[in-house]
Amino acid sequence: MTPVEAERPRALLAGASRRWVRLLPWAVAFVLCVVLLPTTIVVLTADYGLNGGVASALAVAQSAPLLLAVVRPLHAWYVVFAADVAGALALLGVDFEQRLLWPFPPMELVGYVALCLALGLRERRRTLVLVWLATAGANVGLGFAAPHGSGAKELLFTILGGVALLLGGVLRERSEVQRRLVEQETISEAERGRRTLLEERARIARELHDVVAHHMSVITVQADTAEYRLAALPPDVREEFTSIAATARESLGEMRRLLGVLRNEEAHGELAPQPGLAQIGQLVEATARTGGPVDFTPCDAEVPEAVGLSAYRIVQEALANVVRHAPGAATHVSLSVSRPADGRGGERLTVLVVNEPPPEPPAGPLEVGGTGHGLVGMRERVRLVGGTLDAGPLPDGGFRVAAQLPLTEEDLT
Repeated sequence: MTPVEAERPRALLAGASRRWVRLLPWAVAFVLCVVLLPTTIVVLTADYGLNGGVASALAVAQSAPLLLAVVRPLHAWYVVFAADVAGALALLGVDFEQRLLWPFPPMELVGYVALCLALGLRERRRTLVLVWLATAGANVGLGFAAPHGSGAKELLFTILGGVALLLGGVLRERSEVQRRLVEQETISEAERGRRTLLEERARIARELHDVVAHHMSVITVQADTAEYRLAALPPDVREEFTSIAATARESLGEMRRLLGVLRNEEAHGELAPQPGLAQIGQLVEATARTGGPVDFTPCDAEVPEAVGLSAYRIVQEALANVVRHAPGAATHVSLSVSRPADGRGGERLTVLVVNEPPPEPPAGPLEVGGTGHGLVGMRERVRLVGGTLDAGPLPDGGFRVAAQLPLTEEDLT
């Protein structure tokens, strides 16, 4: 928002989501202005006997600012309040019946109450208190000059104005509290999503440590034993193998230190080998025993360990979501290796998990211990290997998760 936009006054209820609510203050102000303007002229001239020119001027000053009150209610109040007091003083110069209300006739009360409501919706408490004190002071001060004596009905101006100010202020503060709650919920949701993403990335990094450490260990062993396995190695080649082994050991040490940073208090052990495609069948069988029928189409292709681990975790989280949100639903899990239809890129592993609608609508989400963070974890694992993920509901009420994971080295990221 630019400084000019920040200083530009906004209409009352301009932040409402519905258009008719945003237009409501303008409509009310227009109706009041159209109705009160001629009514004030007629009442002041016919009932109170005020001069027509003076009555017209007072009517315009008391009614027209109601349109300004939609945007600048305090500025409108200055004009209307002064006009109301001036009207009361003008009526002292004419002889009107005792039954008529003074110092503020009924049409002035209506306009002033509407103006006070607009003030309450816009201004701070301190301003509202000052406005009410000015209203009460003027009302009481004019009461000392009452031509027919003062009574309780002459205080309607103060009472009704105070009620309108209080009502508008309460509505404004309630709206402000709700707006802050929505903002806080939005911030909390964003922070929760960011924390979930960071936790999942750290978890992926811990799991991939085993995969990378295995390859680095093989490099270290091969480099260390090269001079014993290969006869008549030149000295410079032997030194090169020694340097490779030292570099590999140093990399392993750096990885272990990094892993120590990524671990938290809840991460214990993690000494078991990381799963891959071969373990997906066991995962499907376990889900079929507890969550519902599951069809599985396996794939025996050799894939990189990082891809196999990502495929396993994607299937694991997708099946966990089926158990949580669609218990008893028939599920289809398939793994396949194919090439893109356009011929671009190398082979890709397709991971597909599709569940049908549950036989009965669940009474509520079934809380079970998950292994990741839903779609956030899936997308991070797919992004890790440079793949794509398509997940979303189906027209029949089911859900589909489809991941494409590249298998060739040039496609892996």
